Amino acid sequence: MSDETRPPEPQQFASDNYAGICPEAWAAMEAANRGSMPAYGEDPWTKRAADEFRTLFETDSAEVFFAFNGTAANALALASLCQSYHSVICSASAHVETDECGAPEFFSNGSKLLVVASPDGKLTPALIRNVATGRSDIHFPKPRVVTITQPTETGQLYSLAEIREIAETCRDLELRLHMDGARFANACASLGCTPADMTWRAGVDLLCFGGTKNGMAAGEAILFFDSALAEDFGYRCKQAGQLASKMRFLSAPWVGVLEEGAWLRHARHANACAQRLAAAVADVAGFDLMFPVEANAVFLRAAPEHLDALRARGWRFYTFIGGGARFMFAWDSEPARIDALARDIRAVGMSAAAAA
Repeated sequence: MSDETRPPEPQQFASDNYAGICPEAWAAMEAANRGSMPAYGEDPWTKRAADEFRTLFETDSAEVFFAFNGTAANALALASLCQSYHSVICSASAHVETDECGAPEFFSNGSKLLVVASPDGKLTPALIRNVATGRSDIHFPKPRVVTITQPTETGQLYSLAEIREIAETCRDLELRLHMDGARFANACASLGCTPADMTWRAGVDLLCFGGTKNGMAAGEAILFFDSALAEDFGYRCKQAGQLASKMRFLSAPWVGVLEEGAWLRHARHANACAQRLAAAVADVAGFDLMFPVEANAVFLRAAPEHLDALRARGWRFYTFIGGGARFMFAWDSEPARIDALARDIRAVGMSAAAAA
């Protein structure tokens, strides 16, 4: 059977990276593909995308850059704030610590990540202060940056008040505040706030805004709210292989998802899908929510044999946080498929109860 005639696999919820390209991003890429244009970001699409971000964030002073993926965006952003003898304070479960293969340390020429254990994956002013003031001697890497993930790797949100409190702590300690927003759109959709209120108005210096997990083929945006911090950042991008020669294909999809608000509509859908699954399995014996469902993630704790039974029914999922099953929802998540997953979870739970 050829690839053209092979039926697609049933939709899975192991990751929002499984999703295809949303229509708005696809249409913008198709439009950008008409004819020839200047290279290396000198094209009109890249300027238009940067202007769309400035409009969305209600600031004319933001400097905007585009990278292929989140690892590069986070690593280069943090490196721009640090010297090699500096350190970055982060949650122990932060993506920069657990899933980026040492990229922040590599691109900063050795800045150390200082990890903080917290049960919900969130930093607090007290935790930050304890780490930042624990040692000040020359033998210890000097704290320079705090990075928070919004939503966190456990699918939870920092409230606007929490972000403001962290930012105030950072200012008091002369630290910069970076936000890893791989699912930034989902956070905005859940909190019902403006992007500006969740970032620069709250005291965030630098944001990595994720597009890949919200309907784009590839591409993250890096926003500096203090233009002085962006000095020479373009050189970092070039050196790291992030300056696309045909940059319009990274920037045009942003125009597609930002202009008419698709970025927020798709995030709302993904969040609603997470709530749909959580509500459908709330009373299933043997499956318990590990964390509150606040964005587009559902974490379910269950016995290993229960999870194996789900896999035997054809479901894919990851268990890298606390051993529970993680289900992620995206712009194209199908309600009928979510209901099928819920039925299988319920069937596994009933079978286990009957066997007991």
